[in-house]
This record gives sequence, structure tokens and C-alpha cells, in this order.
Amino acid sequence: MTDTHTDSAGPPASPRALARRRRRESAARFWAQYRRQRAGVTGLILLSAIVLLALCAPLLADGSALSVTQATGGRMDPPSAGYPLGTDETGRSVLALTIWGSRLSLVIGLTATVMAVLIGTVLGLTSGHFGGWYAWIALRLSDWFMVLPGLVVAIALLAVLGRSVATTITVIALVSWAGTTRLVRAQTLSVQARPYLERARALGAGHWHQMTRHILPNVMPLVLASATLLVPTAILTESALAWLGLGDPNVVSWGSILNRAWSSGAVSARAWWYLLPPGLAILLVVSAFMMVGRALEAVLNPRLRGGGR
Repeated sequence: MTDTHTDSAGPPASPRALARRRRRESAARFWAQYRRQRAGVTGLILLSAIVLLALCAPLLADGSALSVTQATGGRMDPPSAGYPLGTDETGRSVLALTIWGSRLSLVIGLTATVMAVLIGTVLGLTSGHFGGWYAWIALRLSDWFMVLPGLVVAIALLAVLGRSVATTITVIALVSWAGTTRLVRAQTLSVQARPYLERARALGAGHWHQMTRHILPNVMPLVLASATLLVPTAILTESALAWLGLGDPNVVSWGSILNRAWSSGAVSARAWWYLLPPGLAILLVVSAFMMVGRALEAVLNPRLRGGGR
């Protein structure tokens, strides 16, 4: 009787090789299912282009173009050969500002999402696994944060803590973790009811082993899909805070560009080239993340699988 994991012309594969092969097969199945989601593929291409643009910002636009003292254009000049997207109120290139603003907007959105997902995953996993008074406190805390208007809380916290990139990231994470906690806790309770968890407990598996080796791997796919949908919310929140004048005044983001355009009278001056590029950039990146997130959710959630739209 031959071993199913042996090659016809070689020794039996090692457990590590088998694990790598299973991961490759799983990744191939995932990509085959994801490619059927046409909107998801479109969003992935668009998102890749935006990330590439942000990474190549130093190559596409000199950092000196952000300096007010080195600006060479006129005040709110319309698009021209030298300035394809016109200039701002100080004569800086709107194209350079938009390209460099993509870096901060993406960094804040991604970092705040990672922090929020980390907090929500830890609280949801532990509260679902241990239960009792700890779960009651975690649920009441998440309920409180879900009921509170996130933007209002973020404005209040920034007014107290001060304006900086680190503060903005922390504040956005604090108002965004509650939904992940609810999702992870519900999935944890579902996984814990499965037979293999009962066998693991019967064999003497401790809490750490159960959570990290059995529960977390089953929870992570939904967490990933949820995180992808949380990034555009974080970017919109950062843009709204910056537009309200609560962003770091020493850095450039899409929201801060809109804030300066509004305060400098771009609307009354009909300087559409100052308002449209950062607004469209926010719309594109949010749409790309939403399309990718919905596609991931459809692939990872069997109940939503099937449509390629």
C-alpha cells in the first residue's frame, strides 16, 4: 500500500514541504475564485496603480515642489504645460501636492486600520473564548464606541491631544475598532462549537494553543476582508479631519489640500483644478478599497460566493 504523500521517483515529502504545497494550492484556489470577481480585479489594478504612484512620488515630483518659498508659479494659475493641474494659492504645483499627498493619506489609512484591527481582534478573540465578566465588559465597551459618532469623537480627541500624524492615526484607530471586535467574537463563538476544538480541549490544549492554532486561523480571512473595507473609512475620516483644519499643518495630505483650497477661496475663484484632483484621488482610492474588500468578502464567505460582479 503506497503512501499518498510520496512521489513516484523520490523519498516521502517532509511535513514542511507538504505544508508549503497545501499553502500554494490554497493560494491558487483563492486567486482562481478572486479572478471571477470582475469588480475586485478592477479595484486591485486601480489600487496597485495608486500605491505605485505613492511609492514613486520622489521620482515623479521633486520634494522641493512642496516648499512655499521655492514656488515659482502664479496664484491659482489654471492648468498649463508647466503645471498640468495648475497651481495653488502660493504657486505650488497641484499635481505635485496630489502625488505627495497620496503617501500620507495611504499611510494614515493603513496604519490606523492595522491598529484598529489589532485591538478589535484581540478583544473579540479573548472575549469570545473566555466569556464571563470579561466578555460583558468588552461588549459594553464596543457598544459604547459603536453608538458614539466617530467623527465627533475624533474631533474632540484631536482638539484635546493636539494635531499630529501620530495623534490622527491613534484617534482614527480608537473610533474604528468596535466593529471588528463584534465580528471576531461572533466568529470565535462559531469556531469554538466545532468538534475539533472539543478534541483539542480533551487532549489538554491550553487557552493559548486553542486561540492561536485553531481559532485565529479560522477568524483571519474574515478579519482581512473587514480590514480592507475599514481602510477607506479611515482615509475618509483623515480627509474630513484635515479638511476641518485638524490635521498636521506641517504635512501634505489630500484632506489638507482641500482645506487650503477652501480657506484660500478656490470655490469663489472657480479654481476647479485646485479642488478636483485631491477630491477625485480620495474617491478613486476609496472606491478601489471598497471593490477589493467586497470581492474578498464574496470569496471568503461561502454564502456570498458565486457572483462574478
